Amino acid sequence: MTEFELKLEVPQGSREQVVMAFGKARRQRLQARYFDTDEHALAQAHVVVRVRKEGSRWVQTAKAPSSSSLERLEHNVLLPRPAAGAMPAVDLSRHAGTPLEAKLRDALDLQPGQPFPALSLVFETDVQRQVLDVKSGRSRVEVAFDRGRVAAGERHAALCEVEFELKSGRPQDAVRLAQAWCTRHGLWISSLSKSAKGLRLARDGAPAATMARPVHMEAQAGIRDAVATMVLNCMDHVLPNASDIAGGSTDREQVHQLRIGLRRLRGVLRELGGSVSAVNPQWEPQLAEVFRVLGVHRDSEFLSLQMQPQLVAAGGPTLEAASSAGQPDPGQAVRSGAFQRALLDILGFAHSVVPGAADGGKPARKVVRARLGILYRQVAREGRSFLALEEARQHRLRKRLKRLRYLAEMARPLFKGKQVDRFLKKLKPLQDSLGLYNDRLMALRAYQELAQTDARAWFGIGWLSANRQDDAAGCQRDLQALGKLDVFW
Repeated sequence: MTEFELKLEVPQGSREQVVMAFGKARRQRLQARYFDTDEHALAQAHVVVRVRKEGSRWVQTAKAPSSSSLERLEHNVLLPRPAAGAMPAVDLSRHAGTPLEAKLRDALDLQPGQPFPALSLVFETDVQRQVLDVKSGRSRVEVAFDRGRVAAGERHAALCEVEFELKSGRPQDAVRLAQAWCTRHGLWISSLSKSAKGLRLARDGAPAATMARPVHMEAQAGIRDAVATMVLNCMDHVLPNASDIAGGSTDREQVHQLRIGLRRLRGVLRELGGSVSAVNPQWEPQLAEVFRVLGVHRDSEFLSLQMQPQLVAAGGPTLEAASSAGQPDPGQAVRSGAFQRALLDILGFAHSVVPGAADGGKPARKVVRARLGILYRQVAREGRSFLALEEARQHRLRKRLKRLRYLAEMARPLFKGKQVDRFLKKLKPLQDSLGLYNDRLMALRAYQELAQTDARAWFGIGWLSANRQDDAAGCQRDLQALGKLDVFW
């Protein structure tokens, strides 16, 4: 009922290499039709229903989310062969008595026993598939190369991807195999399934940012379980945004959310990774480099979309505070082999953890409580002398505050949730004031550099310098209030 699958996109320049890698592997044509209600009720619940012709046979499949973006519930039903030229009708009752029935009823808001509604065709795919059965470690993995297209009415888009589906064994063996292909052929992870691509095409929709979701885990979880759960939660935030950016999206919110997702992930690994031996410190440099590239673009947009209009409103000149020329390309950074291998390695770690296993380590609450306490004391202590700190130490304090916030958010199930919420609510004004202070310091440095070639930038330098002390004093006041908060741990 559950499948573990990784999908890697194949760039144009690597397609011939991948074709050669599959050689004379068996071929199969897959023609699929995807169905939903007119209101897209199934899609809104991330449930997929399709009827697919696989060679000479027809199969109806229902899929629904499982514990992570790489695992899905799946149920397949072999259909009677239709009359020549006919198409089999979709019938949701074929999934009765399986876990998928409950998912379908929830998505369609149906009570047990209520008949399923008729569904409409939303989009179709037509794919030529080649398949290799590969032994990886102690596991068997099916590697499928899919080339074809997805069509919704008059709109269509090309498909070219390699899928790694675990048939037996351990998820981390499938991950290691995917790493080898990633390195050899320059592939990158995509969390966008064929159904998601088809639905986006049917709706004529642009890529949309994926936000962080709450973490779900047992209050008595061991530290290994807790770290794996938090990491998977972060990856469910990172991967959809990274997939679109690697594919060419320049959506500002996706860049922003990928950066937040990476900050959350790096925070978990930094604060709790030392308690779990399988966490590799070599992941951090790869995550940090992409985070840096995304930060360059975030800073550029802050200057042009927020800082420059504010200066113009204050009577300053209109000028280009920053240029995108010469800036690193986020898509190229995300597609880089080092970053992709790190993501795959992290997925391998997270999926190697067996929930509830006896070797789960110390109680997570105890470990998290200690880390939260250290972060809180460090921020409160340095915050009392914020005005006297050098810029580098002020920036370090802000990063610690962010780790405190994200760790508290993700550890919420381990503590009394309402107390965590109250703490986070009181933390927000401080984070906002430190964020504004940091952004304006960055802007001041940018205008100082620009002033070397454009004297008009001196207005921005003067305005930002005049407000710097007030900004810092506001941070100092909020930081002093931090020491009076009621902590929840």
